[in-house]
Amino acid sequence: MSITDKIRHRYDRIAPLFDKMDRMVDKKHRESLIGDAQGEVLEVGVGTGANLKFYPANVNVTGIDFSPRMLSFAEKRAKECASPVRLLQMDVQNLDFADNTFDTVVSTCVFCSVPDPIAGLREIRRVLKPGGRLLMIEHMLSDHLPIAVLLHLLNPLTVRISGANVNRRTMDNLSKAGFYIRDMRFLAFIDVLRRIEAIPDK
Repeated sequence: MSITDKIRHRYDRIAPLFDKMDRMVDKKHRESLIGDAQGEVLEVGVGTGANLKFYPANVNVTGIDFSPRMLSFAEKRAKECASPVRLLQMDVQNLDFADNTFDTVVSTCVFCSVPDPIAGLREIRRVLKPGGRLLMIEHMLSDHLPIAVLLHLLNPLTVRISGANVNRRTMDNLSKAGFYIRDMRFLAFIDVLRRIEAIPDK
């Protein structure tokens, strides 16, 4: 069984409890991020659909997740969304979309569990239109040494429980995948949870 399959099975297992577990991102931060989405929108790792109610009516949303059980919960929330929503089972590491398809890609606490985060980010870059934006809220390794050490120590446990890594170097991964950071803000836990706006580097 591949690493991706193992993580998929873990997320299928925790799907009924995911909303209670997914409290790291405050509602106001979700609403602010989603409110900046424009045009054709791809949300990667849509999960149980916690972001869907925040999309404005003037966008078209495609939400993907590699966990079919997560998508079954998101389907219920999609009916309450003001914008048109289609949900697809798909892996961000291998997107089944043409180049230059989306104006906005949204990700909230997803790249902690993507087996090859750089591959996933490169796929996002590929499907973004010229001038498109990647909007992210992600937790990552702290730049403060004591916190970083703690996250490294915790990582084997969090990976075992849910497949989520708490020590990813997401800022470096974005750069390696060909993105330029247009804006970055610290949201919580000193510098662990961050809001990022990135655009494809020329």
